[in-house]
Amino acid sequence: MGEEGEAGPGPSSGQAAAAEEEEKVAVPVERPPPEELDPDDLLNAFFSDVKEVDRDNEVNRILWAFKLNPFEKLNLRFDATPEEIKKQFRKLSLMVHPDKCKHPQASTAFDILGDAQKELLDDEKREYLLKFLEMAKDEVRKERKKETKHDNLVRVASLLHEDGRDGLEAEWEKSDEFHERWRVKSRDVLARSEWRKRKLGKRLKEETLRIEEKEKDAKERHKAKKEHEQNWEKSRDQRVTGWHDYLKGGGNKKSTGMLKPPKLKTNDDDKLYVQRPAGEQFRPQVKSAGPKKD
Repeated sequence: MGEEGEAGPGPSSGQAAAAEEEEKVAVPVERPPPEELDPDDLLNAFFSDVKEVDRDNEVNRILWAFKLNPFEKLNLRFDATPEEIKKQFRKLSLMVHPDKCKHPQASTAFDILGDAQKELLDDEKREYLLKFLEMAKDEVRKERKKETKHDNLVRVASLLHEDGRDGLEAEWEKSDEFHERWRVKSRDVLARSEWRKRKLGKRLKEETLRIEEKEKDAKERHKAKKEHEQNWEKSRDQRVTGWHDYLKGGGNKKSTGMLKPPKLKTNDDDKLYVQRPAGEQFRPQVKSAGPKKD
């Protein structure tokens, strides 16, 4: 009994191993911090997996996009911010880059995207474009108001809306339907504006050509007049000499070679009347005012 009490029950080998494992778990292990992923690397990795057919489709979309609206070339809504424009350009440019896309017109599509971004980031050009887009938006709003004038559903919805009809229309303008109608209407507005611009340019060109032709004719007339005056001055001595020779020769003694009009005959020996000048042949005869003879 004493020996057993002195020795006492000791821990088994299994319990000792478990205790050692707990100590190992309790000790924190220092791990290296996770590597921060670059957004550009993620974007490049994403586009590396894009199928070639998707790249070709995007190139075709850019080539066939409406030429007068850079928002459509970048496939953006018309209310996009400059930050969204830059982000969208980077995304599409990586997709259609000539080094990554095998489409024969990938370079052309890439240049179109660059020009579209440049135009939208230019404050003056952007404001000019937005002016016409606002005109298109106003036309869409007028058409919407005319279409829903007698629509009971819209009337009830505007009554239930907390902001009334204005709030209902504001929500509708955030929808894809509104932006699609706005896009179609903007094409019409921009096309009409471009037509007027070209027509005015043509008229200005024609007017410029007319003015240039008029100035050219005036210069030619002035040049001809100046040459005539110069030639007249050069021949002055010759004319003076000829006149002096004419006077020295007796004036009318020498024939000048010019035709002279026939002399008017007032008397004709063969006729018993006096021939009057041509202007007096038909002059009426005036009766004398003297006393009548019986």
